[in-house]
Amino acid sequence: MPGAGTRVATTTDSAPARVLDVTRLISRAGRGVTGVDRVERAYLAHFLRDETPFFALARTALGFVLLDRTGAGRLLTVSESDDWGRPDLLSRLSRRLDPARQAAQATLRRLALARAPRGGLGRMLARHMPAGTVYFNIGHSNLSTRVMEAVRTVRNARIAVLIHDTIPLDFPDYQRPGTVETFRGRLAVAGQYADWIITASEVVRASLLHHLSACPPVVVAPLGVTPPRPDPTAIPPGIRLDRPYFVTLGTIEPRKNHALLLDVWERLGDDPPGLVICGARGWQNEAVFARLDRGIPGVTEHSGVSDGAVAALLQGSRGLLFPSLAEGYGLPPIEAAALGVSVICGDLAIYRETLGDLPVYLSVRDSYLWENTIRRMATAPAPERPRPISPPGWQAHFNRALSPIGQLRGTAQMRGPSHEG
Repeated sequence: MPGAGTRVATTTDSAPARVLDVTRLISRAGRGVTGVDRVERAYLAHFLRDETPFFALARTALGFVLLDRTGAGRLLTVSESDDWGRPDLLSRLSRRLDPARQAAQATLRRLALARAPRGGLGRMLARHMPAGTVYFNIGHSNLSTRVMEAVRTVRNARIAVLIHDTIPLDFPDYQRPGTVETFRGRLAVAGQYADWIITASEVVRASLLHHLSACPPVVVAPLGVTPPRPDPTAIPPGIRLDRPYFVTLGTIEPRKNHALLLDVWERLGDDPPGLVICGARGWQNEAVFARLDRGIPGVTEHSGVSDGAVAALLQGSRGLLFPSLAEGYGLPPIEAAALGVSVICGDLAIYRETLGDLPVYLSVRDSYLWENTIRRMATAPAPERPRPISPPGWQAHFNRALSPIGQLRGTAQMRGPSHEG
């Protein structure tokens, strides 16, 4: 695949320009990337590779920043290394930001093609964006009426929004305070202003149609999956690799259901197989945190593990354990399957859609079934190794996700007002 600095002609659309909102990517400076961040970064890299005029937009504490292609390319490089340099004086005045995010916002200003106060976003976009520009919101940051109205000041502007899942509305009990209301508002904005919505699965598409009384066209485009290259040298110290072990991935939050695995390991005795938990501590999970702090034989907890280390751990494991109660796409099981690693997960519709009959499906209500399966896999003479799958690619995703641009070109059927720049 060409690098970000190599431009190739696009065959998926003929938009006069694209602008990608990278506010979420900037907000994650110094904090490690999530699945949503990886998708936003994949869009950034893809748009940099072809000849369509491209810009990046971000909201900072001091207003909005617009980057041209050169600035966006530099942003991609810096975000991949997570080396943002040092905060400047203006950034240090934003005391609610930690030093990494202060430095990220200082870097944005240095790279800026244009800057605007919050009330001047529309004028800035209308001055720099050609008619028919397509605005992409991938990370849900800036998904507000104010920003959408500002985008519409560009003549015949179009808006595409990627909705990763509707879990906050489907499972409100798993959310942090205020999250449900915030997500509901963002989804309503997408429903009102988007020319089309992108989802990664039919499962999410069906949920969107349930939650939005008036839904714009929905394009289902499975996310590209690029399994990281295993790097055994990056495995954190303290993990015993000389005995059978399992891996579980993801933020330690109620939805990921780590409690079930801890129940199992507390019954496995004094010499159990290992359970390597890779993920930062999240929210509303104090009981699980307390159990981890007390210690359970065989269980180790690791935050900030690199992608290469996770891939190496998975390859040496007896399997990925993923008892999550709800997922929008579920990248870890797909990545594990692409590495030829056994996947043991809850019987969710999204896994049936993405992985078919490949995983071992277990009821998340039956911890004894999980215990028996884990015992069997841990004591088998050799790890069970399914054949690696070929996961979806990013080019196929973009071919689908961008296809409405050509269909909308030359029409006046835009959602919301459209003004002269």
